[in-house]
Amino acid sequence: MPTETDRTVLQLDIPGLKKLRSGKVRDIFDLGDRLLFVATDRISAFDCIMPNGIPHKGEVLTQISYFWFAQTEGFQPNHLLSKPEDPLPANLQPFATQLAGRSMIVKKAKPLAIECVVRGYLAGSGWKEYRASQTVCGVKLPPGLKESSELPEPIFTPATKAETGHDENISFEQAAKIVGGEIAEKARAASLKIYNTARDYARKRGIIIADTKFEFGLFDGELILIDEVLTPDSSRFWPADQYQAGKSQPSFDKQFVRDYLETLDWDKTPPAPALPPEVVSRTESKYLEAYERLTGKKLR
Repeated sequence: MPTETDRTVLQLDIPGLKKLRSGKVRDIFDLGDRLLFVATDRISAFDCIMPNGIPHKGEVLTQISYFWFAQTEGFQPNHLLSKPEDPLPANLQPFATQLAGRSMIVKKAKPLAIECVVRGYLAGSGWKEYRASQTVCGVKLPPGLKESSELPEPIFTPATKAETGHDENISFEQAAKIVGGEIAEKARAASLKIYNTARDYARKRGIIIADTKFEFGLFDGELILIDEVLTPDSSRFWPADQYQAGKSQPSFDKQFVRDYLETLDWDKTPPAPALPPEVVSRTESKYLEAYERLTGKKLR
């Protein structure tokens, strides 16, 4: 049963179902020939999970993912076996209240051992590398770019998957050695196509998708899109009306959380400090705003 604090779901255990994995946000349960993905309201910063969560965050991540899967399924197969309006299987019905809006039933794919990152703007670790070498993950870029500059065209910059700590940026050649050249080529092409489609759509709704991280898996020999997709947790969303190259940008994610934590005398190791109500509330509002701008609907 979930531990609920101020309408948040932080932990979820379902009697009779094996929990395969509990990540920073998502819990994965074994349904036999399928998986149950549940997005909790946990939030992490500096690789530490905060003791209190963000109300509705798990619902936002799940519903935005459903939205983008629907937008891209015409050209990119994905792992979904359920739609948002589908009733839960009988064995999950007793837990419908806890799972409502934050769960999806998916195929058992074999995840690729790389993160598929696409960058359309120069930010984060990409900006840091560019300043040092005028490259990002080995991709040579033009001189004179600023922090948050839009790139001449989006670039595919894969990364390793780290069980703990940060993923490590790698070159395409290194990615090809890990997953095989043909799979790496397909993952790159799929990542760029999804990003370009989403970037153009989101820009019309006042959101710049600066960069994003995709997960792919193999199912019956086919490359499919898995996990979450184009959410504020897996992407950098910037408000288009405030965009200005040459500085860091406001965002639709954990910015308030990170900014607050930076004011504390905390060494960024567990246990993490509790977040005050105003930081929780402002962060919740940003997640909900991202959902509403993208979908044109209200979650609540």
